[in-house]
Amino acid sequence: MARRDRRQSDWRSLDESDVRIRPGRGSRPRSKRRPAHADAVPAMVVAVDRGRWRCAVNSDPDRIVTAMRARELGRTPIVVGDRVGLVGDVSGKPDTLARMVRVEPRTSVLRRTADDTDPYERMVVANAEQLLIVTSLADPEPRTGFLDRCLVACYTGGLDPVLCLTKADLASPDPLLDSYADLRVPAVVTRHDEDSTALRETLRDRVSALVGHSGVGKSTLVNRVVPGADLAIGEVSAVGKGRHTSVSAVALPLPDGGWVIDTPGVRSFGLAHVTPDEVVAAFPEFAEAAEECPPHCGHLGGDEDPDCALDDVVASGAARASRLASLRRLLISRTGAEV
Repeated sequence: MARRDRRQSDWRSLDESDVRIRPGRGSRPRSKRRPAHADAVPAMVVAVDRGRWRCAVNSDPDRIVTAMRARELGRTPIVVGDRVGLVGDVSGKPDTLARMVRVEPRTSVLRRTADDTDPYERMVVANAEQLLIVTSLADPEPRTGFLDRCLVACYTGGLDPVLCLTKADLASPDPLLDSYADLRVPAVVTRHDEDSTALRETLRDRVSALVGHSGVGKSTLVNRVVPGADLAIGEVSAVGKGRHTSVSAVALPLPDGGWVIDTPGVRSFGLAHVTPDEVVAAFPEFAEAAEECPPHCGHLGGDEDPDCALDDVVASGAARASRLASLRRLLISRTGAEV
């Protein structure tokens, strides 16, 4: 009993200077400041593969570096075409790994959703200057609904659209070109049996993305303009849907300057993330009048939107009725309905 009392007396005689307190984990204040990485080397992402990014230092196709994402970037999406800053080993030697510490602001973004009810948009390509919407004139037949959706994605994403019509040796391009005349979209027509000078000039010194259904000849075009691309070319199946010959986006350097970004073949191009006002904004003659429309106007006119102010623009002679019809066709295509 005396021993216990002595132990308690010793404990009571201690003060804070006699007690050593072990700091808990995380007690050290963390600074929110991050290094500026002023010495980061600029590069362009040319391929993505399982958590690793292939980057062209200073957009030089002969200086390819493999990089990982720095922790400070968190879950920032990084896609082909992104301009990034690299630190660490940027030699590109085997078994070396650089670190991406910065993603520069994007000048354009090509986005899509899996379908029109999918709330999650997917970024396909960043910083492309133009989008070549590749469609075949036959085998398989052209699908104008898909073309319209790609045009909407261009207008809302900041890309210049270009229609690229393949297999002109099988069918005339004139009917399809006529249907898009009022949209003033430039077009390139190619044949399987001859080279296309117009296509090469369209791609020269620009960053161009290609999108299209499987089997329309997209990989054939890439193999033609990029010698040694060695992209597999699938055969069109009996139901008109080819095999997916590209499984992820990849940027390839062009011999005469510029880059071409080949994207995977797609069977749908959802636009759940696009609003009607974003589509109208691509038509300058209607954009101002759209602000006078009633709330929640879908700009479709008729029984759907009887008070749509876009009709007044045509009635005043400030725009052609065919331009409004084209605009409304794009708005309808955005909803997934057949035009």
